[in-house]
Amino acid sequence: MSVTQLHNCTPEELTSKILSGIQNQLEEIKSNLQPKEPDDYLDRKEVSKLLKVSYATLHTWCNKGILEPMKIGSRVYFSRKAIERTLQESID
Repeated sequence: MSVTQLHNCTPEELTSKILSGIQNQLEEIKSNLQPKEPDDYLDRKEVSKLLKVSYATLHTWCNKGILEPMKIGSRVYFSRKAIERTLQESID
């Protein structure tokens, strides 16, 4: 069995330092760990209603690269996160 001796440190100070170190590590982990949220996919009708634009405007924005449609078979979907990001970029 090994013995560690500490000089000029009370048990309370040692406990406080250990807890402070643990709390700092937990804060660092929390800042790097972000929960993954599933992305919602909206169809043209939902996006048109969300953005309050016509299908023609939606089609134009897709052709200009403003919005990025995803085709699955004959259906067209849009990522809600991508739409929100595009809106945020247009505000900034």
